[in-house]
Amino acid sequence: MNGMSVRTQSSEQPAETVHRAGFACFVGRPNAGKSTLTNALVGQKVAITSNRPQTTRHTVRGIVHRPDAQLILVDTPGLHKPRTLLGERLNDVVRTTWAEVDVIGFCLPADQKLGPGDRFIAKELAGIKKTPKVAVVTKTDLVDSKTLAEQLIAIDQLAKELGFEWAEIVPVSAVGDQQVELLADLLVPLLPEGPALYPEGDLTDEPEQVMVAELIREAALEGVRDELPHSIAVVVEEMLPREDRPAERPLLDIHANVYIERPSQKGIIIGPKGKRLKEVGIKSRKQIEALLGTPVFLDLHVKVAKDWQRDPKQLRKLGF
Repeated sequence: MNGMSVRTQSSEQPAETVHRAGFACFVGRPNAGKSTLTNALVGQKVAITSNRPQTTRHTVRGIVHRPDAQLILVDTPGLHKPRTLLGERLNDVVRTTWAEVDVIGFCLPADQKLGPGDRFIAKELAGIKKTPKVAVVTKTDLVDSKTLAEQLIAIDQLAKELGFEWAEIVPVSAVGDQQVELLADLLVPLLPEGPALYPEGDLTDEPEQVMVAELIREAALEGVRDELPHSIAVVVEEMLPREDRPAERPLLDIHANVYIERPSQKGIIIGPKGKRLKEVGIKSRKQIEALLGTPVFLDLHVKVAKDWQRDPKQLRKLGF
């Protein structure tokens, strides 16, 4: 392959009836558009989109069903320089996941020059020899064609410097829905041949409890991210259908605990006269009802789990 190949349209596929199925994950520094891209590919909100790093802690998978293939998207937490035990554990999870997937999509926003964070990730990627790597240039709707061209060249160079080659370089705008189909077209041939791994209709294999916890956590962080960037964990203690309800009027009881690290953070979450917590409850309840398709009674409690980010026992209990 001489020079650089950038795909802007799908080349004609030969008529083959082979079915492929496999795993892909998107990596990239915070805000590179990973969750947005996952949602655009899957066609509905799965990962939690957030304007702050490290809110996608759990492996949330989105599943793209196509006649010829099944693409399962594994969302890994961001790789970062660890400062805490949680950081180290996340990094191990990331490396293991990268080595196990069939293709890695490295998201690089078109509107930001390559920085040390991108280089740090690219270096890690260079060390994972077997897995094909696709450079996905996101947010292309924010730049002109000259800026985009410069970014594409810089991305091509970055791989060359580190001694590997991109399987593809694909510009996309998930917001404008441009090229998202194309991206799927390009990821599919990199997957191994095989039957579908999940039944049609599944969009994510995360247990509902984890998704519910994420929705509550997202609502709890809304508006207080600066004060509590990620010292919130949510555990859904139980989800039970309310007894003695007529079949046509079911109600699901959800009991969840919002864990914070220090007593001083309790007031921030609860708000004056409990107003904030009530809003968090109302907001997340609506989203949970939309997700599960059933009316919900949500019982929220705020608890202090001292320095949970640094305590292995707490981390295990909170599902990390």
